[in-house]
Amino acid sequence: MNGAELGRNSDELRDEVDADRFELVRDGEVAAWMKYKHLKPNRYVLLHTEVDQAQRGHGVGRVVVEAVLDEIRSRQGTVTAICPYVADYLAGTDQYRDLIDPSHPGYPNRAAAEGGDGTIPT
Repeated sequence: MNGAELGRNSDELRDEVDADRFELVRDGEVAAWMKYKHLKPNRYVLLHTEVDQAQRGHGVGRVVVEAVLDEIRSRQGTVTAICPYVADYLAGTDQYRDLIDPSHPGYPNRAAAEGGDGTIPT
């Protein structure tokens, strides 16, 4: 992914397929990551987002979520939001509504995701 599309020119999104996570690399260090499960035919269940302690409060969470959603769009995939942060982000924008899997949307917002039992809702 081109760093100019991300928060800073030094930002890079990496898909660590073996670890089932996307990583936002900023200035050579992992600033944030998002755990996912890739299901067939091309659905990404977004499970958890984590921002490095030193990067918190600088908008890195939003940057990694947008970068991941843009990447999934480029792969013509859909998303199921399990992560409370992702669910809350999607609830507040129409920009990525087309990516939400109609059969398996996940949680509609942060409160629902935080109250979930850990199973993937249909």
